[in-house]
Amino acid sequence: MEQKLLPDGMATAISVHDLEKRYQDLIAVKDVSFEVEEGEIFGILGPNGAGKTTTVECLQGLRSIDGGDVSVLGLDPRRDALKLRQLIGSQLQESALPDRVRVWEALDLFASLKQGGSSWEHLLKSWGLGEKRDSKFSELSGGQRQRLFVALSLVNNPQLVFLDEMTTGLDPSSRRTAWDLIRRIRDQGTTVVLVTHFMDEAETLCDRLVLFNGGTIVAEGTPESLIDRHAGQVRVRFTGPPSGLEWLSDVPHVAGVIQDGTRYEVSGDGPVLAHVGAALVSRGLEPPDLRVERATLEDVFLLLTSNSETPR
Repeated sequence: MEQKLLPDGMATAISVHDLEKRYQDLIAVKDVSFEVEEGEIFGILGPNGAGKTTTVECLQGLRSIDGGDVSVLGLDPRRDALKLRQLIGSQLQESALPDRVRVWEALDLFASLKQGGSSWEHLLKSWGLGEKRDSKFSELSGGQRQRLFVALSLVNNPQLVFLDEMTTGLDPSSRRTAWDLIRRIRDQGTTVVLVTHFMDEAETLCDRLVLFNGGTIVAEGTPESLIDRHAGQVRVRFTGPPSGLEWLSDVPHVAGVIQDGTRYEVSGDGPVLAHVGAALVSRGLEPPDLRVERATLEDVFLLLTSNSETPR
């Protein structure tokens, strides 16, 4: 199966059409279709049990496919799984190594699996494992193990890498460092498929994404387009007098006003902040805490998955 060329000449790294995966009577993934362009960070989001990991495992040939067509780097994971694994890297949600294997030994072993071997020394420094080079796997913290698994997924210089819950267990500083490294990987030409529960991570990193719910895709697009489409309202918050601001509902671009004592939340669209601020000043009110909050990807996630069934 050949890779499809996009209008600008860029090839699709992944093409999925009507993917279905069943476990006896349970349909875990149904009618899933999407494409991943070469050289982008593509996000797969959704609540627990939504079908994210199952889909990613099908793309890697780790699980059989019960329906639909899948192409990854021009290969069919059902027929070309061994060849495909020479071209991709993978950090799975459930990963483990023998307790006694040392960090450098794991990297060296994984590098040896690719014909001709690969250099892995730079990954020790990049992923903050230099001081843990000779440490046994059992001696690593949860965050250090997570960084090691990501480094192992990159050791063969893959064309495409799957990262499933990459930053779970990392502290905020390590997460930011990991984000910078993932951008660098993308900028060097590697396509990244990122499965994550962290909405800020997806909003910051992903060029495009799909949102799963109940085994199907319920939204697809850039983070910005999804926010505008599903949760585009702006919220203006400030502290004011306990009464006498009913007129705010008549200010241009205002959709609603919620009051809680002296705290106000004004929702609206477009330049609502400018209009609310000007209206307050014209009436002699200058709240020092006047601020605007735009909707986030988390708002979209909650809106579109609020009726999720119990995780499977």
